[in-house]
Parts: sequence; C-alpha cells; structure tokens
Amino acid sequence: MTRMESHEVLRNAFQKTSPKAVAAELGISLSLVYKWAEKQSDDGSGSRNPLDRLLKVMELSNDSRIIEWLCQQSGGYFVPNPDGKHFNKGILPATQEIISQFSDLLSRISSAAIDHSITPDEASEIRSCWDKLKSYTESFVRCCEHGDFEQMLHIPMPSKGPDRLVPKA
Repeated sequence: MTRMESHEVLRNAFQKTSPKAVAAELGISLSLVYKWAEKQSDDGSGSRNPLDRLLKVMELSNDSRIIEWLCQQSGGYFVPNPDGKHFNKGILPATQEIISQFSDLLSRISSAAIDHSITPDEASEIRSCWDKLKSYTESFVRCCEHGDFEQMLHIPMPSKGPDRLVPKA
C-alpha cells in the first residue's frame, strides 16, 4: 500500500470542499490553504500544513491521545499496529490464532449479551479483545503483503499480547 504524503491528503480533501470555504472558516488566507496542498520544497512552494504540524506535536509529546481524539471525533477508533518484536508463530499457527481469537471475541459478545444488555465492564472487555485481534490481524496481513513470512515469527498473539496502550498521563 502506497502511503500518501500530507499535502496529497489535503489536496484530495479539497476536492470535496472549497478551499475558499476552508480559508473563510479558519480565518486564514486562501493562498495558505492552497500552499498546504503543495509539496513543501526549498524554493518556497508549499507550506508546513496542519497535518505535518500535528504529526510533529505527536512525535514530540509521544502521546497517542491526539490521534485517538481525532479518530473519536471522526466516528472511529485508533488501534496502533504492534511493533512485532515479541512473538513466535508461523503462517499456519498465526492463521489458527486469528480464528481462535475471533471465536473468543464472538463468545465474549454472546456471553455479555445473553441478558439483553451489556455493562460498561463487558463493553470494555469486548473492546480490548477486539483491539488485540485487529492489531494482530493487521500485522499478519502486512507480513503477507510484503512476503515477509519470517516476520510472522515476531507477531504477538492477541491472547498473549500487551493490553491496549493506555495513554501516558
């Protein structure tokens, strides 16, 4: 999967809305909005856009709550990819682990919903299980995409993997 640069993301977003409307709403110049959608270069074209600035704040603070908040505001949920340094599985066992963990997730959901309600603690448990499964499966898919099946030996099983990262206080 090719990663887009921040200016490309903004350029695509500006195709869905008017840069003029963005400038007016943010109280900035239209030329600045257009510069955000250009690649930053030494000759002065482009401008350090909000995405680049926010990324820098996240790097400096080492705080995932920024991206978590943005995801929540957009109706989503952030789950970081694992670093892939702690596990011991091959292709077939990794596939079996995905199936096993998905089955465990469905079992937790069924058990929680048997009384036709789900408590906050049950919801938290379901979320934790789901996040671990998504993270593990994403690592598995990335290994498949890169043909790097050696790396699968380092993917943590959700059942043994770390709990969801708790933002630093």
